[in-house]
Parts: sequence; C-alpha cells; structure tokens
Amino acid sequence: VEAISAIDIALWDIAGKALGLPVHRLMGGPLRTEIEAYATGFYRRERDDHLAYLTAEAEQRLSEGFRSLKLKTGWGLAEDVALTKAFRTAIGPDVGLLVDCNHAYDAPAAIAYGNAVASCDIGWFEEPVPPEDIDGYLEVKARQPILVAGGEASFARWGFREMIARRAADILQPDVAACGGISELKKIADMASAFGIRVNPHVWGTGVALAASLHLLAVIPDNPPGLFPRAPLLELDRSPHPVRDALLAEPIPLRGGRVAVPQGPGLGITIDRAALDRYRA
Repeated sequence: VEAISAIDIALWDIAGKALGLPVHRLMGGPLRTEIEAYATGFYRRERDDHLAYLTAEAEQRLSEGFRSLKLKTGWGLAEDVALTKAFRTAIGPDVGLLVDCNHAYDAPAAIAYGNAVASCDIGWFEEPVPPEDIDGYLEVKARQPILVAGGEASFARWGFREMIARRAADILQPDVAACGGISELKKIADMASAFGIRVNPHVWGTGVALAASLHLLAVIPDNPPGLFPRAPLLELDRSPHPVRDALLAEPIPLRGGRVAVPQGPGLGITIDRAALDRYRA
C-alpha cells in the first residue's frame, strides 16, 4: 500500500503539471492557503539532562512561531507521567501540548497515563495502544479524558472502516505516504466526516510527503465544520534529517509557525535529482 501511495502521489503531480494547476485545485479548490503547524520531534535521549534538552528544543520551536508541540512518550508509565508533567511546567500553560506514545502501551497503562496527566491540558493522546487493538482504543477513549488520536499505521479506506464505524478514535491520522496516497486519504477523510470524526493527517517523511499533505490540508474541512471551526494542523518534524532536508531543490518554508500551500503546478515542488543520486550511491 505504501508503494501504491507513492504512485498515486506521482500521478496527481503529473496531472497537475499537465494541466498547469496545483493539486488542491484539481481536488475542488482550497479552503485555506496556509496551514498552522505544530512541531514534532522531542525524541528520547539517553542523557541525565533529558528534560533540559527537551526544554531547550521547545524554546527553539516557540521562537520559530510554533504554538503547539508534540512530546514523545512510551518509555514506561511512571517515567512518562513525570516527564509529561515536567514538560508542561517547563513550557507553561499557554503552549499547546500533544503527546504520542507510538502504541507503546496496552489499554490499562494508557488509561492510567491519561488519567494521571489529565490536568496537563493535552490536546490529543496519539496511538495509545497497537493499531490493531480497536477494542483497546475504545477502552482508552471511554476511561480517560484526553481525546484519542490514531491511524498512521492503518491502510486504505478498508483499514479505517472499523475505526470509523465503531468510533474508535476522536481524531483520525491517515498518512498520505502510507494509506494509499492523495486519492485514498481524501476518501478516508470523507468517510470520517460522514461519522462526525475529526481528521488531522499524520505527516512524517520527505518534502514530497509534506507537499502532498499540504494540498490535502488545503481541502479537508474544518474540525468540526460547524459554528466553532478549527482547521486541521500540519505536523512538522524539525529534528535534523539529511535525506529529508536535501530532497527538494527549494525547501518548503516555515514562516511564523505557518506553512503556505504550494501554488505551482502539481505538487508545486522540484526534486533535487543530484541529491537522489548522492543518497542512492
């Protein structure tokens, strides 16, 4: 499915270039032309001053204009609770905080964690249990107060069908580079909308995945679409990654915590072929 995702993204890019239109125009036109980003990163480091290191990283991201940060957890219940509380204290009450444990817990541990950090004003609890454990998702959602997010490890609309029909998550996170591409992610988002489930795509990869995600974020409706709308956010990994950072001839810029949707034909990006050759070797 990930290979199909790549082909689908490439075909949308080809179609847009052939017609001289950006992908979001081919999908019906944008609802928004720039997307607010949240900073992901904040990975575990085996060092005594781990919290100080994360706090310095947070200060850097806030200076770049981010208003929300996503903390990686999943290292053990007691350690995660202590780290989450300390990190919230370090960044202050006015910064958005999301947490992601990459399905490191089972349902009882995830429930215990969610209740223990409920006072930390966390926007969502991402991948609390393994992606196949739909009953576990439902337990976590019912027995602790933080919104539950997941879906980056689910594939195609059929992989999301049970999550959507059983309302296993509050927020779905399909990844355009994994779930079947632009075509499939839009179908998943439409299915979720019919059930009143929010969609905020997972984004982690090269500039190609970033550009494809931006075009989708331009056309996905607000979460929720009613009287108090909230546009979906862009996940933006700011940790160093030489392959990811070298792939585009012109990087997609971050300005004041927001990223503009590319307006050129297709995906609106140019691949640095020399970088491809260099890393292929």
